[in-house]
Amino acid sequence: MSTLTIARLAGTDLDRYLGDLARLRIEVFRDFPYLYDGSPEYERDYLRTYASVEGSVIVLALDGGQVVGAATGLPLAAETPAVRAPFLAQGYDPERLFYFGESVLRKGYRGQGIGVRFFQERESHARSLGRFHWTCFCAVERDADHPRWPPDYQPLDAFWRRRGYVRQETLRTSFSWKDIDEDGESGKPMVFWLKRCVPSP
Repeated sequence: MSTLTIARLAGTDLDRYLGDLARLRIEVFRDFPYLYDGSPEYERDYLRTYASVEGSVIVLALDGGQVVGAATGLPLAAETPAVRAPFLAQGYDPERLFYFGESVLRKGYRGQGIGVRFFQERESHARSLGRFHWTCFCAVERDADHPRWPPDYQPLDAFWRRRGYVRQETLRTSFSWKDIDEDGESGKPMVFWLKRCVPSP
Protein backbone atom coordinates (compact mmCIF):
# COMPACT_ATOMS: atom_id res chain seq x y z
CA MET A 1 0.00 0.00 0.00
CA SER A 2 1.30 3.44 -0.94
CA THR A 3 2.46 5.69 1.87
CA LEU A 4 2.72 8.74 -0.36
CA THR A 5 0.78 11.82 0.74
CA ILE A 6 0.53 15.40 -0.54
CA ALA A 7 0.29 18.16 2.06
CA ARG A 8 -0.31 21.85 1.43
CA LEU A 9 0.97 24.09 4.20
CA ALA A 10 1.26 27.79 4.83
CA GLY A 11 4.81 28.98 4.17
CA THR A 12 5.05 29.89 7.84
CA ASP A 13 4.94 26.14 8.60
CA LEU A 14 8.15 25.64 6.59
CA ASP A 15 10.60 25.88 9.50
CA ARG A 16 10.46 22.21 10.45
CA TYR A 17 11.20 21.20 6.84
CA LEU A 18 13.99 23.68 6.05
CA GLY A 19 16.80 21.12 6.28
CA ASP A 20 14.95 18.47 4.26
CA LEU A 21 13.97 20.91 1.54
CA ALA A 22 17.45 22.43 1.34
CA ARG A 23 18.97 18.97 0.77
CA LEU A 24 16.31 18.09 -1.79
CA ARG A 25 16.90 21.31 -3.77
CA ILE A 26 20.64 20.62 -3.92
CA GLU A 27 20.03 17.01 -5.03
CA VAL A 28 17.49 17.78 -7.77
CA PHE A 29 18.96 21.02 -9.09
CA ARG A 30 22.40 19.44 -9.46
CA ASP A 31 21.05 17.67 -12.56
CA PHE A 32 20.58 19.28 -15.97
CA PRO A 33 19.34 21.88 -16.83
CA TYR A 34 20.26 23.72 -13.61
CA LEU A 35 23.60 22.02 -12.83
CA TYR A 36 23.48 23.88 -9.54
CA ASP A 37 26.37 23.54 -7.10
CA GLY A 38 24.59 24.62 -3.90
CA SER A 39 25.25 24.62 -0.17
CA PRO A 40 22.85 23.77 2.68
CA GLU A 41 23.59 27.08 4.40
CA TYR A 42 22.63 29.18 1.37
CA GLU A 43 19.56 27.04 0.73
CA ARG A 44 18.24 27.46 4.25
CA ASP A 45 18.71 31.23 4.06
CA TYR A 46 16.92 31.34 0.71
CA LEU A 47 14.02 29.23 1.93
CA ARG A 48 13.46 31.37 5.01
CA THR A 49 11.93 33.96 2.67
CA TYR A 50 9.04 31.59 2.08
CA ALA A 51 8.76 30.93 5.81
CA SER A 52 8.43 34.62 6.61
CA VAL A 53 6.11 35.98 3.90
CA GLU A 54 2.38 36.19 4.49
CA GLY A 55 0.48 34.35 1.77
CA SER A 56 3.31 31.98 0.87
CA VAL A 57 2.70 28.26 0.43
CA ILE A 58 4.61 24.99 0.44
CA VAL A 59 3.30 21.74 -1.04
CA LEU A 60 5.08 18.62 0.18
CA ALA A 61 5.19 15.09 -1.20
CA LEU A 62 5.81 12.79 1.76
CA ASP A 63 6.57 9.08 1.66
CA GLY A 64 6.24 7.60 5.10
CA GLY A 65 6.91 11.03 6.55
CA GLN A 66 10.05 11.58 4.45
CA VAL A 67 10.10 14.62 2.14
CA VAL A 68 10.55 13.34 -1.43
CA GLY A 69 9.22 16.39 -3.26
CA ALA A 70 8.21 19.98 -2.66
CA ALA A 71 6.89 23.05 -4.43
CA THR A 72 6.71 26.61 -3.15
CA GLY A 73 5.03 29.88 -4.00
CA LEU A 74 4.63 33.42 -2.71
CA PRO A 75 3.26 36.79 -3.80
CA LEU A 76 5.53 38.23 -6.50
CA ALA A 77 5.68 41.54 -4.63
CA ALA A 78 7.76 39.78 -1.95
CA GLU A 79 10.33 38.52 -4.44
CA THR A 80 13.71 40.04 -5.32
CA PRO A 81 14.13 42.95 -7.77
CA ALA A 82 15.50 40.53 -10.39
CA VAL A 83 12.15 38.73 -10.37
CA ARG A 84 9.91 41.79 -10.18
CA ALA A 85 11.75 44.02 -12.68
CA PRO A 86 10.68 42.32 -15.95
CA PHE A 87 7.02 42.58 -14.93
CA LEU A 88 7.32 46.22 -13.93
CA ALA A 89 8.99 46.98 -17.26
CA GLN A 90 6.05 45.41 -19.11
CA GLY A 91 3.41 47.24 -17.06
CA TYR A 92 2.30 44.39 -14.78
CA ASP A 93 1.35 45.12 -11.17
CA PRO A 94 3.45 42.80 -8.94
CA GLU A 95 0.62 42.87 -6.38
CA ARG A 96 -1.52 40.91 -8.85
CA LEU A 97 0.95 38.10 -9.57
CA PHE A 98 1.62 34.98 -7.54
CA TYR A 99 5.06 33.49 -8.17
CA PHE A 100 5.90 29.79 -8.07
CA GLY A 101 9.40 29.06 -6.78
CA GLU A 102 10.94 25.62 -6.99
CA SER A 103 9.21 22.37 -7.85
CA VAL A 104 11.55 19.51 -6.95
CA LEU A 105 10.90 15.78 -6.92
CA ARG A 106 13.17 12.77 -6.48
CA LYS A 107 13.64 10.74 -9.65
CA GLY A 108 11.92 7.61 -8.39
CA TYR A 109 8.68 9.51 -7.81
CA ARG A 110 8.37 11.19 -11.19
CA GLY A 111 5.71 10.26 -13.73
CA GLN A 112 3.07 9.58 -11.05
CA GLY A 113 1.12 12.82 -11.29
CA ILE A 114 2.85 14.54 -8.37
CA GLY A 115 4.10 17.41 -10.53
CA VAL A 116 0.53 18.05 -11.69
CA ARG A 117 -0.63 18.14 -8.05
CA PHE A 118 2.12 20.64 -7.23
CA PHE A 119 0.65 23.04 -9.78
CA GLN A 120 -2.94 22.38 -8.79
CA GLU A 121 -2.31 22.95 -5.09
CA ARG A 122 -0.36 26.18 -5.60
CA GLU A 123 -2.92 27.53 -8.06
CA SER A 124 -5.72 26.70 -5.64
CA HIS A 125 -3.87 28.54 -2.89
CA ALA A 126 -3.34 31.61 -5.11
CA ARG A 127 -7.04 31.67 -6.07
CA SER A 128 -8.09 31.39 -2.44
CA LEU A 129 -6.22 34.59 -1.59
CA GLY A 130 -8.57 36.43 -3.95
CA ARG A 131 -6.25 39.19 -5.18
CA PHE A 132 -4.12 37.67 -7.94
CA HIS A 133 -4.72 37.90 -11.69
CA TRP A 134 -1.82 35.70 -12.76
CA THR A 135 0.29 32.79 -11.59
CA CYS A 136 3.82 32.62 -12.96
CA PHE A 137 7.19 30.93 -12.73
CA CYS A 138 10.51 31.12 -14.54
CA ALA A 139 12.83 28.51 -16.00
CA VAL A 140 16.46 28.46 -17.02
CA GLU A 141 17.38 28.44 -20.71
CA ARG A 142 20.28 26.29 -21.90
CA ASP A 143 21.72 26.21 -25.41
CA ALA A 144 20.78 23.10 -27.37
CA ASP A 145 24.49 22.40 -27.90
CA HIS A 146 25.33 22.66 -24.19
CA PRO A 147 28.08 20.07 -23.48
CA ARG A 148 26.17 18.66 -20.49
CA TRP A 149 22.83 18.30 -22.29
CA PRO A 150 21.90 14.62 -21.63
CA PRO A 151 20.92 12.55 -24.69
CA ASP A 152 17.62 11.56 -23.07
CA TYR A 153 16.72 14.96 -21.62
CA GLN A 154 13.25 16.28 -22.46
CA PRO A 155 12.46 19.93 -21.64
CA LEU A 156 9.29 20.48 -19.61
CA ASP A 157 7.75 23.00 -22.00
CA ALA A 158 5.00 20.61 -23.17
CA PHE A 159 4.14 19.72 -19.55
CA TRP A 160 3.84 23.40 -18.63
CA ARG A 161 1.68 24.14 -21.66
CA ARG A 162 -0.68 21.34 -20.66
CA ARG A 163 -1.03 23.11 -17.31
CA GLY A 164 -2.18 26.20 -19.21
CA TYR A 165 1.03 28.24 -19.01
CA VAL A 166 2.29 30.38 -21.88
CA ARG A 167 5.94 31.24 -22.39
CA GLN A 168 6.56 35.01 -22.38
CA GLU A 169 9.46 36.00 -24.61
CA THR A 170 9.34 39.59 -23.34
CA LEU A 171 9.55 38.59 -19.68
CA ARG A 172 13.13 37.63 -19.02
CA THR A 173 15.69 38.00 -16.26
CA SER A 174 19.02 36.55 -15.15
CA PHE A 175 19.88 34.60 -11.99
CA SER A 176 23.42 33.88 -10.87
CA TRP A 177 24.67 30.62 -9.42
CA LYS A 178 27.66 28.33 -9.64
CA ASP A 179 27.37 25.41 -12.06
CA ILE A 180 28.95 22.13 -10.98
CA ASP A 181 31.78 22.66 -13.50
CA GLU A 182 32.36 26.37 -12.85
CA ASP A 183 34.89 28.07 -10.58
CA GLY A 184 32.41 30.76 -9.55
CA GLU A 185 28.93 32.11 -10.15
CA SER A 186 27.75 33.25 -13.57
CA GLY A 187 24.51 34.70 -14.84
CA LYS A 188 21.93 32.31 -16.29
CA PRO A 189 19.12 33.47 -18.62
CA MET A 190 15.62 32.85 -17.26
CA VAL A 191 12.28 33.11 -19.07
CA PHE A 192 8.87 33.48 -17.43
CA TRP A 193 5.65 31.55 -18.03
CA LEU A 194 2.20 32.97 -17.21
CA LYS A 195 -1.34 31.70 -16.60
CA ARG A 196 -4.52 33.62 -15.80
CA CYS A 197 -5.63 33.24 -12.19
CA VAL A 198 -9.36 33.50 -11.48
CA PRO A 199 -9.97 34.12 -7.75
CA SER A 200 -12.14 31.62 -5.91
CA PRO A 201 -15.77 32.79 -5.38
